[in-house]
Amino acid sequence: MDAWISAADASASTALIAVDTKSFDDTIAMLGEHARELCAANEFKGESGRFLGLGKSSESGPIMLAGCAPNSGLYALASLPRRLPLGNYHLDTRGLALDPAQAALGWALGAYRFSRYRRANRDAARLVIDEATRAQVSSLAEAATLTRDLINTPTQDMGPAELAAAVASLARRHHCDYREWLGDELLRDNFPTIHAVGRAATAARAPRLAMLSHGDASAPHVVLVGKGVCFDSGGLDLKTADGMRWMKKDMGGAAHAIALAGLILDAKLPVRLSLLIPAVENAVSSDSFRPGEVIRTRGNISVEIDNTDAEGRLVLCDALAYAGEMKPDLILDFATLTGAARVALGPDLPALFCNRDDIANALLGAGSQTQDPLWRMPLWRPYLTMLESYIADLANSGSSRHAGAITAALFLERFVPDATPWCHLDVYSWNDSERPGHPKGGEAQGLRAYLEFLKKRYA
Repeated sequence: MDAWISAADASASTALIAVDTKSFDDTIAMLGEHARELCAANEFKGESGRFLGLGKSSESGPIMLAGCAPNSGLYALASLPRRLPLGNYHLDTRGLALDPAQAALGWALGAYRFSRYRRANRDAARLVIDEATRAQVSSLAEAATLTRDLINTPTQDMGPAELAAAVASLARRHHCDYREWLGDELLRDNFPTIHAVGRAATAARAPRLAMLSHGDASAPHVVLVGKGVCFDSGGLDLKTADGMRWMKKDMGGAAHAIALAGLILDAKLPVRLSLLIPAVENAVSSDSFRPGEVIRTRGNISVEIDNTDAEGRLVLCDALAYAGEMKPDLILDFATLTGAARVALGPDLPALFCNRDDIANALLGAGSQTQDPLWRMPLWRPYLTMLESYIADLANSGSSRHAGAITAALFLERFVPDATPWCHLDVYSWNDSERPGHPKGGEAQGLRAYLEFLKKRYA
């Protein structure tokens, strides 16, 4: 990865000394009078976001001081790869005692730029790491990069076929089984809601369901499901221009599920893994599904279409019903499902819904441990009345704007067997602005937390 360089390959590198305002005086006293004078001349006192090169001295090679925010952990150095002068840097123990793996991962997250269509305005400075550190964090960095790349890619290059191809590529890499249902094959094999949402797109962008399978049949079975709406116009309930502008990211749930599957396979967790990606484009044509239609789903639950812009739960419900038929140990789904979750929790906190308290608590703990926060929301079942239909078992939306994230999760829960542990993560998958370690655009949320949870559950 360009963000790092192996210690064995670094012929020369600059010592990077992390400081904060609290530790600044002690660190500078250790470095000597020359360092103190340079810091005074540049009015540098270890402030977060600032850095200062001390150059070479008779006692040591070049030194770069980097100011860090207190308790910034994973993101302590995340702003530096794109701001420091080009070159190689190594963490120096004379500064703050940063965890090498966290520092390396934060460095990689900060170094990321999406460059498929335009080169980055500059290369990233590189951090020298040893092989043990690389082994700890390379898979996590690659998963974040994959998630961001998939989400950032515009729809003309990331339609249903390309999203399914990402699943097929992962299957080839890890020697997994792969299967795909395309177009009318979805109707033949009883995935009617996936077909309904995607049928309005052209034949070249036909709906499909991609499936990866791997592992011993006797191992605990984990099924991952990701919402793969490659573009969401809203269908006949057309979105406004503002609402439609960033809908290339509506396959963010699928990107997360694919990346998490890769992490599970890289870690060689002792599980049987299935990955289900319903991939569609919610387009407008004479064949669009319509408000007022009733669809008999795979779960044999009839659904009245109240709003064609509530399509994500429709493509997920068939996949969740299929997942439940496998009688797995655990179902995890990911989706950019509701704006209501963002109104409630903002862009940084994915909304976690779970039908088992012990699993929810373990996930929240893993999120805290890995600086990958999640926030649990309630499956408040009395709100199911908001999804009542007078002609079908369920409506996909309702007239009330109250509790939109909860009612969406309740809709999904209807398609999961009561006996099956299940978690739904409503992710934003996006950074609206640039922050250290969080470049503007597609974002991975919850992957570190989920991997840590799965490692503990299936160790």
